[in-house]
Amino acid sequence: MTNLKDFRRIKLSLCTFLICFSALLSFAQEHTANKNSFWSHVEYGGGIGLNFGDGFFSGSLAPNALYRFNPYVATGIGLNFSYSSQKDVFKSTVLGGSLIGLFNPYREVQISTEFEQLHVSRKFDDRYTSFGDEEYWYPALFIGAGYSSGNVTIGIRYDVLYDKDKSIYSEAWMPFVRFRF
Repeated sequence: MTNLKDFRRIKLSLCTFLICFSALLSFAQEHTANKNSFWSHVEYGGGIGLNFGDGFFSGSLAPNALYRFNPYVATGIGLNFSYSSQKDVFKSTVLGGSLIGLFNPYREVQISTEFEQLHVSRKFDDRYTSFGDEEYWYPALFIGAGYSSGNVTIGIRYDVLYDKDKSIYSEAWMPFVRFRF
């Protein structure tokens, strides 16, 4: 029963992503410049994070690349990796990828969709906790809006597929800061 529920959830998330992604791409105009200009339209960005304290460590790396079709539409891919551990409690590894679509109706306004597919592996220390080890795939579909200034965008996004029992995020609503180079 759980597998059927997970399958339907993944199927729904993929369909929703494809609809959003297609809608964003419909705004894109055909690029007719010469083939060498492809790389001049590629933007790089991503995130990096470190968090540590008394017996706790967490690190993440999330690079991405976008192709800007025109001043209004960009699409791309990203990678996600994070590792967390609490001494004598747990170790967690999350690895996955994402598809990103951005639409800028105005220079300062950015609307985004991002579909993430993450593999979550959590291992608990049996001596100090009663939780069992977990290993599963988790889809997330974010719809967001932000304010852009130069190569920085600050905003908020919402995971429409949020599941409090499976998500690696504590809430469906999340603020974000995007940097592009």
